[in-house]
Amino acid sequence: MSASSEYICQLSMEEKAYMAANLNETDDVRPIKIAELRQWIMENKELRAPTDDFFILRFLRACKFNTEKTKSKLWNYYKQRANLPEWYSNRDSSLPILQELFDLGVFLPLKKLDDEGRMVVIIRAAVHSPSKHKISDMLKASLMILDLALRDHEPVTIHGITAILDISGITYEHVLQLSPAVIKNLVHAWQGCYPLRIYSLDFINAHRFLNVVLNVFRSFMIAKLKERIHIHARDKLKLYETLPMNIFPKEYGGVDGTVRELS
Repeated sequence: MSASSEYICQLSMEEKAYMAANLNETDDVRPIKIAELRQWIMENKELRAPTDDFFILRFLRACKFNTEKTKSKLWNYYKQRANLPEWYSNRDSSLPILQELFDLGVFLPLKKLDDEGRMVVIIRAAVHSPSKHKISDMLKASLMILDLALRDHEPVTIHGITAILDISGITYEHVLQLSPAVIKNLVHAWQGCYPLRIYSLDFINAHRFLNVVLNVFRSFMIAKLKERIHIHARDKLKLYETLPMNIFPKEYGGVDGTVRELS
């Protein structure tokens, strides 16, 4: 989009009421805030950020229209991209290693939203082979899919996401890939960089390795995100008490297609 690409809100009155109550977004406030952020981006050319309405709006919504928090998130977003070329550069989806990770289904946005209007994503953290797949490529593939989801699905910018981390099949080799530096950068991407709000982090198929890894994750999380972590043991999966079962693929007890179809 160009800087002149104007956002036309075609959402329902119910959605607009939700945004006003929860995101501080109204038809009057929206263009003023977008213009303010656009001017700031243009004054900070080193960001090289798009200036179209919807790009800016995604960050405003993630920060509940707080201008300074939005500036900080935008700055962090591009700073992390500059500092982590192994995650964010050479994003050619036709590269064989990325195609292989896409086919494995490392990051799966479900086709239907949950009852709260949130996108549900299944992150399959241990389907790759550590001897073959670098953690940087695994994260690159995942973040490429997340970028597309945020760009193409407006409800995500309003209602956020529920992230399900499936750690079935995790080995010691997988754990070794998750160095404290990798975990720190990943948590920073979630809570400090990306224009999204995570309402729940559900770890399923819990393994004995989980506490070791999770303690490192928690050490970098803000209190609000820590409170949204839920752990489900193999025999105590309570995920479907809060999420509609019918939106899941067959491999996860649902009826909406298969993992292969989603990947």
